Amino acid sequence: MAERRRLVLLAGLTLASIALFMTMNLRGDPIFALQLRGVRLLVLLEVAVAMAVATVLFQTVTGNVILTPSVMGIDALFVMLQTGIVFVLGTLGLAALGPWSKFAGETLLLTAFTLAVFLPLLKARIDLTRILLVGVVLGFLFRSLSALLARMIDPNDFAVVQGTRFADFTSVRADLALVALLPFAVVIACAWRWQHALDILALGRDAATGLGVDWTRTVSGVIVLVAVLVAVSTALVGPIAFLGLLAVALAERVIGTRRHGPLMLGAALTAMVLLVGGQALFQHGLGGASVLAVVIEFAGGLVFLMLLLKGTRR
Repeated sequence: MAERRRLVLLAGLTLASIALFMTMNLRGDPIFALQLRGVRLLVLLEVAVAMAVATVLFQTVTGNVILTPSVMGIDALFVMLQTGIVFVLGTLGLAALGPWSKFAGETLLLTAFTLAVFLPLLKARIDLTRILLVGVVLGFLFRSLSALLARMIDPNDFAVVQGTRFADFTSVRADLALVALLPFAVVIACAWRWQHALDILALGRDAATGLGVDWTRTVSGVIVLVAVLVAVSTALVGPIAFLGLLAVALAERVIGTRRHGPLMLGAALTAMVLLVGGQALFQHGLGGASVLAVVIEFAGGLVFLMLLLKGTRR
């Protein structure tokens, strides 16, 4: 009952954040303004749920509550792709690609990269620690290549590349946001259906195998879900590494459980409050004086350090 009351409280905060975002400082033609804000709200809700669920799943398969899917190198690969496109084609070439082809190409490349690198390692029964180390090394490689290419491009183009390093929630097309609903809905429905298997998976390889769970097959399936969620979210708005970690850490302390059903729902609601409420404050309250993604990355980094120090003391 306590979990249910806390989830209801988070749902109430989410609805209040949505109402604040849609009505705060509403000026001009209200119908046009509400339509514009509605598209941005849809994007915020999609990214919030996707990153929260992806982080819960990733922490389950790795057995570590201070990790995020960004350690797989997807964010770094996205930035390298943007830098490479600008380096080869320039900003005009980047604009000529078109939003549909760019979104589809980035989603496929990011998903294919994750599956091509990590699924063979899982099937080879390589230790998860070494698999994560591969992701960290690849992320470092991609960041290094991005920095090298950034030094070789025109200074005016460099400003465009810099803008891709943080998520942008204000310039996403409505048709892309609607298309992203399908993979998000399918993957999240699968994650919700697997919640009890995930509870067993969280006990560790030996315990899960003893209880009849095919460890390699189940973990491979979860990695596929994580890859799709992170790839579509990153291609839609850009990288936002610490949102999931921040939302899951806060939700776990509010709800007081690691059971996957309540935790996924609580983390998704917490992420919605953070993104929608934060965007309402910074965009409509402060006139866009600050970038929400930067603030979330900073706060998420602090939470990561706190969790790391807490684990070290234990």
